[in-house]
Amino acid sequence: MNQSTRWIPLDGAVNVRDLGGLPTADGRTTRRGRVLRSDNLQDLTVADVRLLLDDYGLKNVIDLRSDTEVRLEGPGPLARTPSVTLHHLSLFAEGGRNTDVAADTVDLDRVLPWQHRDDHGGPEQDRSIAHYLGYLDDRADNIVAALRVMTRADGSAIVHCAAGKDRTGVVCAFALEAVGVHREAVVADYVATGDRLDRILGRLRGSTTYAADLDSRPSDTHRPHAEIMEKFLARVDESFGGPLGWLARNGWTDEDTAALVDRLVGS
Repeated sequence: MNQSTRWIPLDGAVNVRDLGGLPTADGRTTRRGRVLRSDNLQDLTVADVRLLLDDYGLKNVIDLRSDTEVRLEGPGPLARTPSVTLHHLSLFAEGGRNTDVAADTVDLDRVLPWQHRDDHGGPEQDRSIAHYLGYLDDRADNIVAALRVMTRADGSAIVHCAAGKDRTGVVCAFALEAVGVHREAVVADYVATGDRLDRILGRLRGSTTYAADLDSRPSDTHRPHAEIMEKFLARVDESFGGPLGWLARNGWTDEDTAALVDRLVGS
């Protein structure tokens, strides 16, 4: 499966692709139709939902959005589908759990968590890496939980956030690294979101939840450059011995790895 055939055409989402067809270090490839990644699923049409159910056997939605985003945007149409289980696994510290937000100075119903991180200045790529490392610090529990959902044998899973780039990119990178996908392919999958960036930003700017934040920065600062994921994973390598090392420190077991490999990698 080449990059172009991994894209899934939907009317209500623009950054949807299959994690199948990626090469592993032992010469195998990841299975098609097991894990999908996406941008916000709020606008899925009836036909989109039917395609995901019928063609991909969708059973699990891994929603990485913050509590604030879900409050403002809603859970989306798949939450109303009886055969689908929604797993809300925010990657931000929230609700008094080392929260990013000072409750006495901001409106918790409107603020987005990343708007209140201390970025310490510096190049945009460094700020992105700091955000990604922040996910590991803030919500190790939910990253591990997201990967465990991917091991379930009851149909496919789709993982998403708002753009399907940063939070989804980190979770998918860890899943792919855990099953032995070549790092070059992991990075290339992250970068592929850039092919749809204009359409992604256009969708999000249509929402009052995201428009002001997006308009506060040039569009190109949102681009998923290869160097961002490469440097982020290099930091994880240096600090933890790689994504598997980080996962092991946070409750992930050899049995979890075996289950994920069995689910995602072909024979």
